[in-house]
Amino acid sequence: MRSHRFALLLIVPSAMSWAQIAPPPNYDQKLSDVVVNATRSDTPLDQMPLNTTILTKEVLESSPDQTIDQVLKNVPGVFLNDVPYYQKDPTGQSINVRGLGYGRTLVLIDGLPANDAFYGTVQWNLVPMSSIESVEFVRGGVSSLYGNYGMGGVININTKTPKNSSQEVSASYGSFGTGNVAASKDLIVSDAMQMRFSADYFSSEGFQNYATISPGSPSNIKNGMGTDAVKNSNVRLQNYFKPTQDTNAFLRMGYSTMADLSNNYAIAPNLIQTADVAGGSTTNLDVDKKVQVNAYYQNTNFFKQTANNLTAAPQKPYINANYTDPYSTLGASAQYTHDLKAVGIDQYIIGVDARNISASNLTNNLNTTTGSGAVTSVNYAQGQQNFYGLLGQIKSSASVIPLETTLGARVDVWNSQTPTLYNAGANGSSPVYQAIPNQSKTQLSPSLGLLYNVSSDWDLRSAAYQAFHAPSMNNTLRSYGNSVSGYSLANPNLTPETMTGYEVGTDYRWKSGFAQLTAFNNYITNAITSYKITSANWAFANSLCTSSGISGCSQTSTSPGYTNVSYYTNQQNLLSQGLELQYHHDINPHWGLDGGYSYTKTTLTWSATSDPINTQVGGVPRNMANAGLTYYPIPQASLTTTVRYVGNSWMATGSLPVPAYAVVGLKANYQVTPQAAVFASVVNLFNRQYVTFNIASQASSYQAGMPQAITVGARIQF
Repeated sequence: MRSHRFALLLIVPSAMSWAQIAPPPNYDQKLSDVVVNATRSDTPLDQMPLNTTILTKEVLESSPDQTIDQVLKNVPGVFLNDVPYYQKDPTGQSINVRGLGYGRTLVLIDGLPANDAFYGTVQWNLVPMSSIESVEFVRGGVSSLYGNYGMGGVININTKTPKNSSQEVSASYGSFGTGNVAASKDLIVSDAMQMRFSADYFSSEGFQNYATISPGSPSNIKNGMGTDAVKNSNVRLQNYFKPTQDTNAFLRMGYSTMADLSNNYAIAPNLIQTADVAGGSTTNLDVDKKVQVNAYYQNTNFFKQTANNLTAAPQKPYINANYTDPYSTLGASAQYTHDLKAVGIDQYIIGVDARNISASNLTNNLNTTTGSGAVTSVNYAQGQQNFYGLLGQIKSSASVIPLETTLGARVDVWNSQTPTLYNAGANGSSPVYQAIPNQSKTQLSPSLGLLYNVSSDWDLRSAAYQAFHAPSMNNTLRSYGNSVSGYSLANPNLTPETMTGYEVGTDYRWKSGFAQLTAFNNYITNAITSYKITSANWAFANSLCTSSGISGCSQTSTSPGYTNVSYYTNQQNLLSQGLELQYHHDINPHWGLDGGYSYTKTTLTWSATSDPINTQVGGVPRNMANAGLTYYPIPQASLTTTVRYVGNSWMATGSLPVPAYAVVGLKANYQVTPQAAVFASVVNLFNRQYVTFNIASQASSYQAGMPQAITVGARIQF
């Protein structure tokens, strides 16, 4: 809703730095030009019933942070810690919205799903900052539009499209050997054909070393450990066609690789390779009717290794397990939109979509005594999940009172099949097959949004919704771990969780700014959570370890003292409540002020496991705030300083406390010529040493926050 308006303010200050200094913008006029594509109905920003934020290219360029995940962490309602994606394990790169947990928010790239098919996470390396035009962030349950992943909201990343036959090159380099090079070429063949080719390369020597910050350090520092260095690259080809006067079509292809050492051992790298292709068309049947058809395919191969040190001399490092995860997703959708503007209905849409995820996991557990590399046991599982959805939505504006209503509903059919799951001995000998029944669920996801215009400057909004989220295949297929880091055991019998929620908000705007406040309440039943099994129920832990087949997990003692075995279940309910505030004010043509605050209370209200209830969930700080001040000394330059505050939190629920911290950032931009710009940024200006919260509620080790990192760079168009 008008919350979008508030977000716009974030857009404007940077934009002013590239233009002549002028009076502050009129936000009413600015809003009339913004359309939110993530709504599937091209909703104007000032008609959104859900709390929404728009980040433009100028906002992204004015941020001290150099990756999209770290920019998003400053938006109220987002829980991403102060560790860039490239310093995390690829299985831990995600986003948590409103404290609902990771993997519960849909991320789109140009309108098509980008969530990892196997892990449910977000591989942020697929979208380098150099390729992003803008970002749309709609909070709240949007399963009525998108089904699975729509529980926490939707983030749509719009990439740059061809504008003229030109080239752009950008490069940056900074602390910890962190560098990025990107290039793109636009080609306008004709009005009926446009192309854009882009490529980028990123690398960093890394700053994160869990061995130096985990509980018990420095005893955790082992031979062969170091920082988690990373390298990733992307190539992307975008084609846009106009085969007929009434039809626009596109075809996009991409390939990316990422290799990192997030296990902290140089002998045990992670490698993820992803290829994708997407195509679609929009056909105008009439001036008020159109049909959209899209299809996409993504294929990923993820090879992961974990390492440790021998406990006896010579205590050399060795690989204790490797995992091979090939998986793919195939999807298609069709939608009919009619701008009726009659009989009390402004617009209605009808859509249908389908998606199939196929995956397998092969785990080789290696010798933990001698480090010889010999396979001691094998776990193998393969399966698939299918999603089918039918949706409808109606928008209406009352003629008597200034009330806009959006009513939507969607029916989803989900099924999960695990035809093969077995544990075996060395080299796959004597496999023991497990019979896993198929799982299925049909889910109705209705939604209702209301927007009331009290005056031209003030509106009230509210929304109620129901949403669902299916378990990721990582939770159902992949068991892993060792005696040092602990064991995490999959549960192939998991079923989807259901959320009911509502939010209310108000937006007030004036010519030079806006203020927005939103309150929300979300309740998840059958919540999927991983919990630690303690010595109190060691027999259950032992049975799980035995069935998992992981070497060293099961024990024979009648009093093994289990403290490091985790298991995924549906046996809990989760409540998340909170407030979100955004503010912007153009003080005068030279100064702009931004602010944001979120209060989030997230607890388990019921649990059949050992997890504590009515206690703030780990990975969700209750209080978070940010402020920014931008100064424009001359028309071609801007200087932005930011402050991010994160209140006290838990790393794991009820244990491993994370003290509050505040971090200052700085960013300077200068437009040398209309075609060339230079910039410099500093993250953590005063080099504060601190630990930051984790995205998971059961994390067992601390994470070091980003230390001082200086980056300089330039962009050239020609």
